[in-house]
Amino acid sequence: MTAVPAGRGPVRRGAYIGATALAGGIARRLASAVAVLVGAATLAFLTLQLIPGDPVSVLLGPSNAGSPAVRAEISREYGFDRPVAGQYAHYLGRLVQGDLGQSYQLQRPVRSLIGDQLLPTVQLALAGLALAVVLAVLSAVATAGRRPALRAVASAWELVAASTPSYWVGIVLLTVFSFRFQVFPVAGADGFASLVLPAVTLALPLTGVLAQVLREGLEAALEQPFVVTARSRGISQTAVRLRHALRHAAVPLLTLAGWLTGSLIGGAVLVETVFGRPGIGSLTLQAVSAKDMPVVIGVVLLSACVFVVISTVVELLYSVIDPRLRSA
Repeated sequence: MTAVPAGRGPVRRGAYIGATALAGGIARRLASAVAVLVGAATLAFLTLQLIPGDPVSVLLGPSNAGSPAVRAEISREYGFDRPVAGQYAHYLGRLVQGDLGQSYQLQRPVRSLIGDQLLPTVQLALAGLALAVVLAVLSAVATAGRRPALRAVASAWELVAASTPSYWVGIVLLTVFSFRFQVFPVAGADGFASLVLPAVTLALPLTGVLAQVLREGLEAALEQPFVVTARSRGISQTAVRLRHALRHAAVPLLTLAGWLTGSLIGGAVLVETVFGRPGIGSLTLQAVSAKDMPVVIGVVLLSACVFVVISTVVELLYSVIDPRLRSA
């Protein structure tokens, strides 16, 4: 047990214990974040070692016409001639310094390649997530605790949305709104209009999952005693749902939304390919096709960083949404 300095009053003693607990929580969170990043980096390195093919041949290009002397020089320059343990230590040392290495195919720093393509992917991910949350809240609030027929219809379309592949949704939207009616552009990332169809494609599967989770939470919250108290004060049914029940039901929604946000980069690979958008997705697909492993590893580490940041933000938002968690 932590020793509390003598001579402190109850208030100071409580503040000291609270500060110690806060420092311990921050330390545990940082240790967890470091463990996740090191684990992702190690897994990426092992994948690089186990993947079939010779990285020197990838660097030489399709012809692979380098002489033995040239191949030996490339191996020495990139450290391929070192033992695996030495390569791993050098790899971690570069990561600590923020050096993600050089692209085999484009001969540019991986960090600059990812930086150039990051903004379109962030725009798409945020737009898709915001649209998914709005649609899920509207669907759940409008149908939770309502007539069984209405709830069944909402559950049916949510199940269809959650189970439909995103690339198929994107193709259908392109066929209808771009090729047939020519409302939105076919490809590119120029302006708001080019973001609408990709965001809808990315949001629909998320909406189906989020709406089902939120509806269950709302129906459980609507059976709590505080709802009866709120209704006895003359508060309307809509106000009860939005001001009281929704806050209690939002914690599992926030948890799931945070987890799904970390997976949006994977969904962006398909969506950006279907709509011809620049971004991390198209860069990843190009790197995988060319066996450009430094770029692939950079994207993996970026995904791990996004997961760590989102997890931390979600934990901080818990106490904002649910005041009962602040004292805990």
